[in-house]
Amino acid sequence: MQTSRTFSIHLWLNTSKGKDGLAPIYARVTVDGKRAEISLQRQTKIKNWDSKSKRTKARTPEAKALNIYLNQIYFKLLDCQKELLSECKLITAKSIKYRFVGKDEKHKTLLELVTYHNKSMLGKLKMGTLKNYYTTENYLKRFLILEKKTKDIYLKQISSSFIIDFEQHLRKGPSLQSSKPLRNNGVMKHLERLRKLMNLALDLEWLDKNPFVRYKLKFNKFTKQFLTQENLETFEVSLLKEKKYQIVRDLFVFACYTGLSYSDVKLLNKANIKPGIDGDFWIFIRRQKNEQLVKIPLLDKALAILKKYENYPNVDKGRALPVISNQKINFYLKEITSDIGINKNITFHSARHTFATTVTLSNGVPIETVSKLMGHKKISTTQIYARVLEEKISSDIILLKKRLEIN
Repeated sequence: MQTSRTFSIHLWLNTSKGKDGLAPIYARVTVDGKRAEISLQRQTKIKNWDSKSKRTKARTPEAKALNIYLNQIYFKLLDCQKELLSECKLITAKSIKYRFVGKDEKHKTLLELVTYHNKSMLGKLKMGTLKNYYTTENYLKRFLILEKKTKDIYLKQISSSFIIDFEQHLRKGPSLQSSKPLRNNGVMKHLERLRKLMNLALDLEWLDKNPFVRYKLKFNKFTKQFLTQENLETFEVSLLKEKKYQIVRDLFVFACYTGLSYSDVKLLNKANIKPGIDGDFWIFIRRQKNEQLVKIPLLDKALAILKKYENYPNVDKGRALPVISNQKINFYLKEITSDIGINKNITFHSARHTFATTVTLSNGVPIETVSKLMGHKKISTTQIYARVLEEKISSDIILLKKRLEIN
């Protein structure tokens, strides 16, 4: 255990900063001859300061309150030194000052944690994921200012009530993107990111207790939309007059027959398309989301779309397809499905569900193969997408009955 040869606390009036007969009061901490000064954010009349008692000698109620405050400061500084001593920490004038003002490593703040996380995760998390953390940070800043009347908060002050208050703020306040409040799953996503930040604080030993220990995230489960075989055929053959709709339809159909996500289709390069083990063309690509290498044999309909845009003038150099923004694609998909009579809320991601359910599993492709094609690390992830249709269940049972009859 480290000990100090000398330690003293001195309250003094900084007359060099005096003005109109008033001067600010400072505390000076000295450890082994080295000093650290702390402004106490108080001032008093120079003529009333007693340099021996280091207090004001005025008799007014205000002066008595000031002396009580100075006594509290003195004992708080003593406590800071005792805390550092009990923790076997290095005791210096600066370490006592930092503990006093709450800036030592024991008293990290929420926004310090957020900043540390975002900097340390650069290059580790995808930019889309980092952007989500930046959005959560902005909600936290708004919550602190509007609800807690502060710009930051110490991690040790975050409790279950803080989380519940933040949840209510997200539910009732306007979204940062629109005037409407966030929906339940949007609220849960921000709380999920806050929970991950608290776990990081525990790992860094910036926090002793996890405020999320009794809090449960409650996501609403939604039925994931996909196209049935009939829907897909209608989508493929329907007459679309506008060129932008034709391109979006081609991109969506391509994803239906490859299982690629929007980000993977967007970055698909001609160099990713080459002969596979069977001599036919395959896609060799590393998924953007998890960097998993996937190898996808190209079905005829997907290959036909690639050939269609092989020399398309508006395709970026090296890219395989003319991809516009995901937001525009989803907007156009709503218009297309409405025009051709498909009453489903389809997004580009629905193509991935369609690939898993309608194109592969419903046609007898084993789930292990589908999992590989989709670039999943676990089959349990594929099962979320892979909803086997009633027609497939029926055909499987018919085959089973026939085999049982033979036996």
